[in-house]
Amino acid sequence: METTLAQHIVTDLPQVTALGIIIKAIIILAVISAIAGFGTYIERKVLAFMQRRLGPMHVGPFGLLQIAADGIKLFTKEDIIPQNANKFIFMIAPIITAATAFIALSSVPVFPDFTIPEFIPLLGGVFVPSIASDLNIGILFVLGMMAAGLYGPLLAGMSQANKWGIIGAARTAVQFLSYEVVTGLSILAPIMLVGSLSFVDFNNYQQEGVLSWMIWQQPVAFVLFLIAGFAETNRTPFDLLEHEAEVVSGYATEYSGMRWGMFFIGEYANMITISIIASIVFLGGYDSASMFGWLTIMLKIAFFFFLMLWVRAAWPHVRPDQLMWLCWKVLMPLALVNILITAIVMMV
Repeated sequence: METTLAQHIVTDLPQVTALGIIIKAIIILAVISAIAGFGTYIERKVLAFMQRRLGPMHVGPFGLLQIAADGIKLFTKEDIIPQNANKFIFMIAPIITAATAFIALSSVPVFPDFTIPEFIPLLGGVFVPSIASDLNIGILFVLGMMAAGLYGPLLAGMSQANKWGIIGAARTAVQFLSYEVVTGLSILAPIMLVGSLSFVDFNNYQQEGVLSWMIWQQPVAFVLFLIAGFAETNRTPFDLLEHEAEVVSGYATEYSGMRWGMFFIGEYANMITISIIASIVFLGGYDSASMFGWLTIMLKIAFFFFLMLWVRAAWPHVRPDQLMWLCWKVLMPLALVNILITAIVMMV
């Protein structure tokens, strides 16, 4: 009887095809790139509002076409490569940053499942899943790809034969390697409770209502993950890699045109990834059976994205020594103690 029921359930599930996964990958690339571009406009508007300015206003209604103007400028701007730079590494470094950011999104639920209507030629009836690649080690894969992304600014700074780039590269190695550890340790306690590395399992674990959200069980882990997320995405107050007052633009000093733009597309894509992970792991995720469930997770993601902009407007930069002190003497011990307490509670 159980075998028959299981076969019935499997038969009723939509079949995920290679074409559906390809369509999902294209959607992720197109939509996230567009959101990243729109995010620059939102950031400029939010910062302007908080600083009693207007922000972009002249290009299009409310300055909305400023995004298109900036895009045209980046595409048409001269791509300059310094004479003494390692040209091959200099050219591929921005690609590494953008590529790893989008590859990380392949294992994160982005937009709900849907089936393309039958009346659409060639693609009608194709089922498009919410996750391009539903791995049972999804969290580990995403954190690994985001860690691989540090090679982008690291190689960019080292390849350009510029002292500001070298300093930015050194800061990249110190900051990203340190906070990768904090990110992993902060999320380890929730993994212990759920018993899985899959985002789907995390989502299902919190489907009994707001009181079942992981943030109530792991508030320390949530705060640690959020702080580490700011450092992972190179956001204020941890934007030491390109702090203008100290290292001009750091690893991006010699970049121009679309290569410069790819660094920022990767940065905004990583901001979206961190927001999605925080929403799924700590704030209840989504209800796949309801469109309102997906709307609520979009609001959660928007909240975390806005929080990153808010912090930029409200907090000053920290010094590199303060950043290391916070990581190794405050966040790291807190993460280890949180893991220990979680293990003891689970054993009792």
